[in-house]
Amino acid sequence: MRQPILLQCFLIGYLWFGHTAAGAEETPQQWKVSELRFQVETLSDNPVDTPFSATFTNEAGHSITVPGFYDGDQTYCIRFTPSVSGQWNYTTTSTTDELNNQSGKLTVSPATDQLRGGIELDPNNDRQFRFQNGDRYFPIAFECDWLFALDAENADDIPKTRKFVDTLAKNGFNQVVLNVFAYDVKWAKDDRLDAKYEYGSPKVYPFAGDNESPDHSKQNIEYFQRLDRVIEYLDQKGIAAHLMVYVWNKRVNWPEANSAADNRYFDYVVRRYQAYPNLIWDISKEALGYGHNDVNYIHGRIERLRDLDAYKRLITVHDYSYCRRFADKIDFVSVQLWQSELYHVMRDVCKNIPGKPILNIEHGGYEKGPYVVFNGNYTSPEVCLERAYQCVFAGTFPTHYWQGAAWNVIVPDITELAPEDRPRLDYYHHLQTLVEKYDLGNLIAGDKHSNAGFSLHNGTGQILYYVPKENDFLGLRLPSEVRGQTMSLTWFNPFDGTFSETTQQKIDQWPAVKVPGEDGFRILILDHPDPNQ
Repeated sequence: MRQPILLQCFLIGYLWFGHTAAGAEETPQQWKVSELRFQVETLSDNPVDTPFSATFTNEAGHSITVPGFYDGDQTYCIRFTPSVSGQWNYTTTSTTDELNNQSGKLTVSPATDQLRGGIELDPNNDRQFRFQNGDRYFPIAFECDWLFALDAENADDIPKTRKFVDTLAKNGFNQVVLNVFAYDVKWAKDDRLDAKYEYGSPKVYPFAGDNESPDHSKQNIEYFQRLDRVIEYLDQKGIAAHLMVYVWNKRVNWPEANSAADNRYFDYVVRRYQAYPNLIWDISKEALGYGHNDVNYIHGRIERLRDLDAYKRLITVHDYSYCRRFADKIDFVSVQLWQSELYHVMRDVCKNIPGKPILNIEHGGYEKGPYVVFNGNYTSPEVCLERAYQCVFAGTFPTHYWQGAAWNVIVPDITELAPEDRPRLDYYHHLQTLVEKYDLGNLIAGDKHSNAGFSLHNGTGQILYYVPKENDFLGLRLPSEVRGQTMSLTWFNPFDGTFSETTQQKIDQWPAVKVPGEDGFRILILDHPDPNQ
């Protein structure tokens, strides 16, 4: 597991350098989390409240002030993720003398190939994301709210987390939507549910005490240390952690909104996790639902987060009504839209909220599993896939749910299930193949290039068509300038990831193609001469 690099530690004033398990000294790297740890002799009554930060300045004069956090055992920690290589100097600031005015130098090596930096908005395409190194980031998300719980009671290791995250990574998912904490669902549970897959009512809790008898004035440091392992492993596997700070309908005993305890919890989460380059912030799942708060509370949480997050990670709110009304306050849009004809619904979102990437965080598809958890509107894995592709062809991004990893139920190792009960996660590996092969994030959505289905195009002669399963033929709308010339046609099967042999067809006045006689929708890749050349 890619652990943060332990750089330096002050043990009551004594300085030493951290080492790997093999004894080799580690070097800070660009876009990799490093930790500076400081141990003190005395603590305040609530050490989490002690102000502590460090200002890092590099040779070019770039400066960043990073907040620190209490990590138990009389130790404070600052996580630093350098944006560039070279020498950085730092100086700490605190109201506690032992933590104040400590200084040092770090020599940061350039990033290795697997380190691409944080996720940011693409300055060249306001509907897209990219990594800090400039590579495109095209989200294919998976919601697993209870991922935090898989190994939360295991002090030594995260075997179940690794097993499940490895499965997601293998199948093309590059973002996981998860809660910092959730307790249990309010609806009835399947009587057939095997207890080993049940993670509702966990014994762990992010506050002192437990969910039934909490002490909201204190954070449970050990809980967060174990959550660290989940975020770190997602980062190692190249998966974004879309972290929902709150959830209101999963029976969590939260402190009163805007209370000192609420602010302490929120600030602690932001201080502790902001350095992770794979981090994406989400204020709350279904943020304005269930009567917990109003828009002013969400406004305040966003402002508080932006003030405290030195790395300026992306922020969204899992609530379409909020995103629609206050798009200026978020970095990208999260929507829950379940309508049957999804493509045009998502195109309407694009028209209503210009200039922002859009993630359909719940499209109503909850792929069936071995147990009924929550059915949504659609449970067929093939229909769920159709809806994911309709999001993609609308110029937006999809999120997948599987009932074997939704809310309180998680099956970490899908190979334990009978083949008929396993999810078709391989479908999303094929989607990733298409995304990367044709750079779908750089294509244009919304234009009509056929008399049915939907299309993405590059403006110079390449068009990808989503061809519905009902189609036997597809009429094409191509520029009149290319009539009489030849087009190339390749079919992609989204269910097995295969491409057909490429064929040639002359472009006449009313071009049309015959759809392969197979079940399910298909993707047609068409190349014609650029009419502008």
